Amino acid sequence: MSLLRTAGLLMAAMLSVALPAAAQELTIGLKSEPTSLDPQYQNIAANNQIALHLFDTLVARDEKLLPVPGLAVSWKPVGDTVWEFKLRPNVKFHDGSPFTAEDVVFTCERAAKVPNSPSPFTILTRQMTRIEIVDPLTLRITTAAPAPLLPLDLAGLPILSHIAVAGGAPEGKTTAELDRGAGLAGTGPFRFVEWKRGAELVLSRNDEYWGPKPAWSRVTFRPLANAAARVAALTAGDVDLIEDPPIADLSKLRKDPKIVLAQVPSSRLIYIALDQFAEPTPGIPDTNGKNPLKDRRVRQALSEAIDRKAITDKVMEGAAQPAGDFLPRPAFGTRKDAQPERYDPAAARRLLAEAGYPKGFSITLGTPNGRYANDMQIAQAVAASWSRVGVKTEVEASEPTAFVKNRDEFKYSAYLAGWNAETGEMSNPLRALVATPSREKGMGGNNRGRYTNPTLDAKLDEAMRTVDDRKREALLEEASRLVINDYGLLPLQFEMSVWAMRKGLAYAARADQATLAQFVTPAK
Repeated sequence: MSLLRTAGLLMAAMLSVALPAAAQELTIGLKSEPTSLDPQYQNIAANNQIALHLFDTLVARDEKLLPVPGLAVSWKPVGDTVWEFKLRPNVKFHDGSPFTAEDVVFTCERAAKVPNSPSPFTILTRQMTRIEIVDPLTLRITTAAPAPLLPLDLAGLPILSHIAVAGGAPEGKTTAELDRGAGLAGTGPFRFVEWKRGAELVLSRNDEYWGPKPAWSRVTFRPLANAAARVAALTAGDVDLIEDPPIADLSKLRKDPKIVLAQVPSSRLIYIALDQFAEPTPGIPDTNGKNPLKDRRVRQALSEAIDRKAITDKVMEGAAQPAGDFLPRPAFGTRKDAQPERYDPAAARRLLAEAGYPKGFSITLGTPNGRYANDMQIAQAVAASWSRVGVKTEVEASEPTAFVKNRDEFKYSAYLAGWNAETGEMSNPLRALVATPSREKGMGGNNRGRYTNPTLDAKLDEAMRTVDDRKREALLEEASRLVINDYGLLPLQFEMSVWAMRKGLAYAARADQATLAQFVTPAK
């Protein structure tokens, strides 16, 4: 089934859900406050999740990150380099002005004009060479080369009103003006009320919303960066829902009769990367200059030595799921038969002996300390597993900035890291983590193990030229299978997205870890 056909079925299901209309208030404790309310200022999760309350995108994503119609009711390729979008009729912005193709053009053009953006949204629009308005509710976007991911890219671009955001600056209303609420009129399920930086952001329900009406007449977001403070606010009744409760508190929260949890495997993969390039490799001192990680048998042995279930059960206390692929099912491009690597330390020892290392060797495992949930503890568990099969492992933990510097300077033979596939489909982690590094092609940007596989690269290149969903998905499945079978990278686990809330509430837990008040409902 194509992405578009799947999208239609999923949106139909979403629209059939009747949400309570009673006027109620909801207070949410956030781990991070947005840096701006300008939806094109900084492309980070804290900003983007707030933008999705006030604005809509052409293509939306459901809780599993599958594309569903948003302000576009349908989209299709017209040849290899043109996409046609049919826009939703009878949609109005909060100021009452109608939504048309002009707003899409304005939004795409404004992305390049926002000054001083720390992470600009041009990453989503740079492939566009022309946007043609066919009629008020139809537009065609031409790209420089085949762009099969364009609809998914547009899922990250909130649509602004060309009327409300008009202004004297090149970008229209400035970021500072939007932060004050001037021109902050989207088509989304909530309207802006007020923002007190460091204290609270208040929104009210948009009763004219084109989609399912939120259950809440008023939503207040409170930034609570300290995890313990978030939990305390929830248990005290000061907030109704919190995101990202600390793993150490999950057992206690599960036992609290006044609290319920919602969780789902996220698109964030925690993995081990292995240096498959340098010889000698740093961190392996006792192999006479030879890099054992170039041998597939050694990589397989290291994978089979890891008890992934023990790590997710004990270290993560159930807040992770063992991984056997780059993304959890049913993400686009994932394989139905993908399973986590079996735990078989005896087989690991045999493989090491076959590879010429019957007594093992020594290795240093790099890890950040504080970048991912329990990252250092996971690395220590991996080190213990490797040491038990003869690969004597020392953990080198660094604060995140120092870790990234060391990783990027290729100072590790092996390191633990994480990757969040923002597009929710398989080409994203493959291109970033295991494609042969190439600045010109934009491939392998985070492949610090310098793994290379020409067959993988060829399949990935073909997938990125293929706009037919079924053909592209098959190519991505084959590419993923190649890497996993070659142990080009060792998937460990998918972090769980976890929310805690007062009893009587329910949340459709999202793989992208976004907290969206429109999907918080009174429990049935």
